[in-house]
Amino acid sequence: MAFPEHRPRRLRRTPALRALVRETRLHTDDLIMPLFCKEGIDEPAAISSMPGQFQHTIESLRKEAVEIAEAGVRAFMLFGVPATKDAEGSEAWSANGVGQKAIAALRGEFGDDAVVMSDLCLDEYTDHGHCGVLNDRNEVDNDATLERYRRIALAQAEAGAHVIAPSGMMDGQVAAIRGTLEEAGHADAVIMAYAAKFASALYGPFREAAEGAPRFGDRSGYQQDPANADESMREIRADIDEGADIVMVKPAVPYLDLVHRSKRDTGVPVAAYHVSGEYAMVKAAAANGWLDERRSVLEILTSIRRAGADMILTYHAKDAAAWVRADG
Repeated sequence: MAFPEHRPRRLRRTPALRALVRETRLHTDDLIMPLFCKEGIDEPAAISSMPGQFQHTIESLRKEAVEIAEAGVRAFMLFGVPATKDAEGSEAWSANGVGQKAIAALRGEFGDDAVVMSDLCLDEYTDHGHCGVLNDRNEVDNDATLERYRRIALAQAEAGAHVIAPSGMMDGQVAAIRGTLEEAGHADAVIMAYAAKFASALYGPFREAAEGAPRFGDRSGYQQDPANADESMREIRADIDEGADIVMVKPAVPYLDLVHRSKRDTGVPVAAYHVSGEYAMVKAAAANGWLDERRSVLEILTSIRRAGADMILTYHAKDAAAWVRADG
């Protein structure tokens, strides 16, 4: 007796059949919305290279977060843009700094009904635009920078951040932050480590948004070489050993192999950051009629989930949440 011919197209014939056998599903709970809060402005300022995104005031930040939460996204990554900068980025750990005010505003709005995350770095706060303090050779001093990261972590935890996300790629940053949080009684603060953050060409729009482009040189000396996958896995394991609760791969789409390896080999929660350049490319193509924005965004985000990411930071989060809900 001959077996029936295998014909997988049978399961693709109708939308209901395709939904029934779908292996990877995108949910609003998978999404994290990055938001920018700028000191010294009276109304939201549009970010030209990121259509639909803004530098917010504290009040407009709160209102936007409420709208995003109503769409179904209840996690926010906050970036502060200070009015004044100095060589060591001291506004980053000021109790009255814009970053801490943004954290407090969203904690006041949501309590524990949303997850308030705070990026921990110095590039937005230093007058030279690098992610740490400089030595006399104008190079980032790793250990001196860690001392500043400790101060920032404490300030963010005291402002109410649920999740603290060090992104500077300094050696030992997770251990330094975890130790400080434990000593100060913030042992329940979550650390989401930018564990594999690459020296990517896709950060340009973000640097406009955060006003953090380096004034000289670049960040290749501390961010990772895009060619090195095994090195990235060593960085990820090191951050886990130092106390990271979640590890992040940034950017997302060019590094889906690392997203997959991270989840497969460690089993810890993995985040992927669909960065500003990835967002801007889709927006530009859609504006020119070259891509269907909705279909493209949902395909990209689903591919990131399929690779193994448990959560995705994306500027498309608000729109994507509405599309996911509309699709049922």
